[in-house]
Amino acid sequence: MSKSINNIKSTAVPVNIENVDTDQIIPARFLKATTREGFGQNLFRDWRFNSNGQPKNDFILNNPTYHGKILVAAKNFGCGSSREHAAWAIKDYGFDVVVSSFFADIFRNNALNNFLLPVTVSESFLQKLFDAIKKNPGTEIEVNLEKQTIALLPSGEQEKFDINNYKKTCLLNGYDDIDYLLNIKNEIEKFETSIN
Repeated sequence: MSKSINNIKSTAVPVNIENVDTDQIIPARFLKATTREGFGQNLFRDWRFNSNGQPKNDFILNNPTYHGKILVAAKNFGCGSSREHAAWAIKDYGFDVVVSSFFADIFRNNALNNFLLPVTVSESFLQKLFDAIKKNPGTEIEVNLEKQTIALLPSGEQEKFDINNYKKTCLLNGYDDIDYLLNIKNEIEKFETSIN
């Protein structure tokens, strides 16, 4: 399966809660595993399930009306401890993009390293996304990594977003850091030859 990300057009799941920390994204008791698989089942575990394991009807991820590859989150998403497992859990659940008006730096970097695209938008555009999804859960959002745009498809409103050029190249091509170096191996060898 390709890890590359370019153009994603999808409905979205809104989590309109500010200051969501990594312990809320994936509680510490689920960090024992060393592979990335299986974390999605415990994404937002304490918000999704009661202590007896029954789903909480009022939490958005338990509402089948909302689904898609895009998670729309409120301001200051991914704060708290620097666990990479938070990005693993979101990606493993099936999200490819997280949209917020502010991400904690460590979370943003962990997301990018795990082929999860964090898209930072203005507060006003974020509110438009929340409003549109609330009005119509079938609202589609389009994220174009090549053009660095996010668009609310029904209205056509869009914003540009920033991303590190190196990470953009990696996401577009499905490269991790080693893949990237292997891809430019010939250039590295030419450079080494030229300086000797």
